[in-house]
Amino acid sequence: MEAIKSIKLDRIFKAILITLLGSILLTISAKIKIPFYPVPMTMQTFAVLFIGITCGYKLGLTIVAVYLIEGLFGIPVFANSPEKGIGLAYFTGPTMGYLIGFLFAVFFAGIYKYEKIFTTFLKLIFAVSFIYILGLIWLGMLIGWEKPLFKIGAQPFLLAELFKILILVFLSPTLSKFKNLRKII
Repeated sequence: MEAIKSIKLDRIFKAILITLLGSILLTISAKIKIPFYPVPMTMQTFAVLFIGITCGYKLGLTIVAVYLIEGLFGIPVFANSPEKGIGLAYFTGPTMGYLIGFLFAVFFAGIYKYEKIFTTFLKLIFAVSFIYILGLIWLGMLIGWEKPLFKIGAQPFLLAELFKILILVFLSPTLSKFKNLRKII
């Protein structure tokens, strides 16, 4: 009985540690940015997909949720925080839809099995599309549907996004070897 309790505590400790490290990875990836208006280009989409591939959907959702909660509570984890505000004020700004899209992207990146290059590419495109779809919907509600939303909220990022996805496609055979991370939660 004592061994079972020890194993459970070990799994909980590992899950907490990986969640904190994943949140730090997302924070660092948010700070690596190229300024665009109204949404900066960051490495966050790469990090979200990376977390999904390596940690699976359960742990991946936990990591992204903790990251978002940290930002909501005012910890300057987001791309333009603290200079553009913190907490709920920043979260409900132009990037909110993209941030919510991280949850969907990490989920879909985490449920797939990565075997063939072309199907992996399509699966990652599908996963990342939720970030842009939700981001553009929120942007339209925030700044108005008459604005060229695709031109300002997606088009500038697509080439870089393609490059990030291609890197992950070729790394996915190696990353998917971390299957033990998927079994923690």
